[in-house]
Amino acid sequence: MRAYIINAPQLQSIQKRLGAFFAWLICWAMWIYLLIPLVTLTSWVLGDKKMINEMRWFGGYKSLLELLEIYFITLLIMAGLWIVWIIYRNLLTRYIKKTAKTVVTDEDICEFYQVKNTELQNCRNAKLITVFYDDRGHIVQLADHITSNH
Repeated sequence: MRAYIINAPQLQSIQKRLGAFFAWLICWAMWIYLLIPLVTLTSWVLGDKKMINEMRWFGGYKSLLELLEIYFITLLIMAGLWIVWIIYRNLLTRYIKKTAKTVVTDEDICEFYQVKNTELQNCRNAKLITVFYDDRGHIVQLADHITSNH
């Protein structure tokens, strides 16, 4: 079976691919940042001699408590920034929806998707449509199967 167009990353713009890559990189960096103290704490609790000496060198459990405080403050800041980002994106989306009032005609749709106006009208009246596309994601053919009686 041929891959669906949504699973074809080569059809994404460079900007979207770079954005996804940097989001992936940031998420993995945050995951590693959050995991390293837990590995250190687990080694110390299990009695690893190197970790015990290292913990003694850095001030013992008092130092660990200070680090945990910094750790949780960092988590709270990250969660706060995430919530601010969500609110900002939500407000931005509402603003864009209010300001975007461009009327798109049938001719614009046909030109953008490179289909004929008759095919577009037939597909609008159909209940089931099959869209055939090439490897680059361009529409090759529209096939309407069951037309409505309206």
